[in-house]
Amino acid sequence: MLAIIGGNSLAKLPILDVTHRQVVRTPYGDPSCALTFGRIGTQNVVFIARHGYGNSIAPHEINYRANIWALHSVGVKGVIAIATVGGIRPDLAPGTLVVPHDLIDYSWGRKHTYFEGPDRPLVHIDFTIPYDDKLRQQLVVALHASGVNASEQAVYACSQGPRLETVAEIRRLERDGADLVGMTGMPEAALARELGLPYVHLCSVINWAAGKQNSQTSVVLDNQFKQRSVTDISRVLSTLFGV
Repeated sequence: MLAIIGGNSLAKLPILDVTHRQVVRTPYGDPSCALTFGRIGTQNVVFIARHGYGNSIAPHEINYRANIWALHSVGVKGVIAIATVGGIRPDLAPGTLVVPHDLIDYSWGRKHTYFEGPDRPLVHIDFTIPYDDKLRQQLVVALHASGVNASEQAVYACSQGPRLETVAEIRRLERDGADLVGMTGMPEAALARELGLPYVHLCSVINWAAGKQNSQTSVVLDNQFKQRSVTDISRVLSTLFGV
């Protein structure tokens, strides 16, 4: 069984046949919401809306530890994390789906590890390659087979949020090698690695980052790209699960 983490709109994917919901308690507090169980084709999946079903939890307030722990506790074998992002690299225009291969973490103050406190051992996980290669390749194959506008190589930058970035900050990210910017990819990916859960990122570019293209003086958010992203993500997941 795979887990899908995403926004509230993805809980209503037409390809997801919901069977039931389950409230899960964790040692790290409550997850963002109840887990939604169902099937895509013949494959069992579980979905969690990281911002809550009311879309009311800001990126820096998400209980990432509880979310990942809850998914692990119900026996998932891998995580597909879906997120909307801003495009920095010139070819990553709004309307593009991207499977990043690496990331840079600029977030701060978030509960980012299970290995803390006097009763826990000191553990340094290997995070050289932050995304699981096998699951990532499966997603890349589905991405291209679905025929959507896509890229399989990009560096994801995780900013703190909830505000959007300044032009100078985007220039800094670009100098650092970032191609995309979002607010939720960390510590999600690292926590999954700590629990041994294969984790991949599927990003939907819905706007240009500050100072890029039509976002020169303010970030332009076009709802058509949000709506299109749900359609494209549905196509990719349908292909991945053989629907």
